[in-house]
Amino acid sequence: MLTILQLPVLNDNYIYLIHDPVSGEAAAVDPALAQPVLDVLEEKGWQLTCILNTHHHSDHIGGNLELKQKTGCTIIAAHADQHRIPGFDHGLGDGDLITLGKHAIRIISTPGHTSGHIVYHFTEEQALFCGDTLFVMGCGRLFEGTAEQMWCSLQKLKVLPVATRIYCAHEYTQANGRFALTVEPGNLQLQQRMTVIDQLRAKHLPTVPSTIAQELATNPFFREDSWALQETIKMMSRKPVEVFAQIRRLKDNS
Repeated sequence: MLTILQLPVLNDNYIYLIHDPVSGEAAAVDPALAQPVLDVLEEKGWQLTCILNTHHHSDHIGGNLELKQKTGCTIIAAHADQHRIPGFDHGLGDGDLITLGKHAIRIISTPGHTSGHIVYHFTEEQALFCGDTLFVMGCGRLFEGTAEQMWCSLQKLKVLPVATRIYCAHEYTQANGRFALTVEPGNLQLQQRMTVIDQLRAKHLPTVPSTIAQELATNPFFREDSWALQETIKMMSRKPVEVFAQIRRLKDNS
């Protein structure tokens, strides 16, 4: 059983530390800063063996070089991003498999937010470390990709087992939920979920992780086939990717 620690840093980022007690290996996902990771490694007596970067943005790679210098860890990222990842050692692409101890990790390519974005699916643990592709009730902005690319990327995630836990890289949930209510105001599960989320944030508690099941029920970027949502945004009977693109435009302007 893996231990997953969630480290809040900067304004709203999460770094994840994943430890396999059997092998003693540990991975850091998207370390924005080095010191919080080093502090936990020292406290726990863990040895960092690798960094798993989802994409090249500075708030996901800022701790790479210091962590590599101080721990000797290997830095793993997409082949396509090797020129943009500090300390890059090993490149991966869609469908590749790596391991942490004996735990299998499947790589899923998810262009859209950036051209080289990848996510890490721990298949047996049913845990998805998805960077800025998928958020709780949201998805990443389209900085380098198209709406069609992001829609196709999200289709890959929608079909993961519904119990899969979603460890995204930002605490954007309240704002995402408020937007979701504007495009699907009659969604009872969304209304109920926002009540819980507001209670969590009032106590400064994280809303992450979510699950695929929760996102299928409440995330507008997973719900382009909802007739009620289509009706609200006046996109009835349009192609799913066109509905998705309109939801993204509305979110960008909200």
